[in-house]
Amino acid sequence: MDVEDKVFEVVIPTVKEIEIKGGQRRSVSKKLFPGYIMVKMNLDEESWDMVRNTPGVVGFASGGSKPSPLTEEEADRILERMQEAPAEVSIGFRKGESVRITTGPFVDFIGKVDEMNLDKGKVVVLLNLFGRQTSVELDALDLERL
Repeated sequence: MDVEDKVFEVVIPTVKEIEIKGGQRRSVSKKLFPGYIMVKMNLDEESWDMVRNTPGVVGFASGGSKPSPLTEEEADRILERMQEAPAEVSIGFRKGESVRITTGPFVDFIGKVDEMNLDKGKVVVLLNLFGRQTSVELDALDLERL
C-alpha cells in the first residue's frame, strides 16, 4: 500500500505452550493478547488511515481520538516475553471434571480432578477406593475426559 517508509513492523504477540490433549503432547502458539496486534510505525494521517481501514481492524488502544503509543519499555517487555517464555503446559482439564484413567494400575477407574500441577503435567484425581475418597497423582497423558 506504499507505506513501507511509515509502517515498519507488525507483530502478533504469541507464546509457545505445550498442550496435553487426547493423550498427546504438542506445542501450540497462543496469543498473549487475543484481538490485539502491535504495529511499529511513524504516525501521521496517511499511515493512521491505512491501518485504521485495514480489514479486521476495529480500532486502536487509546484514551481519546488518537492512538496511544506503547513506551519502548512496554514494547520490549512484551517482545522479551515472546522470546524467553518457557513453554507453558496447558492441561485440558478443569477442577471438578470427571475423567477416566487410561493406563496404569487404576485403568478404567473414574474420578474427579482435584488439582493440577502445570509445571510437571500432573493431575491429582480423587478416586473412590474401598469406600473412601483417595487422591492419586497421575500424568495428564494417562487421563481422558468423560
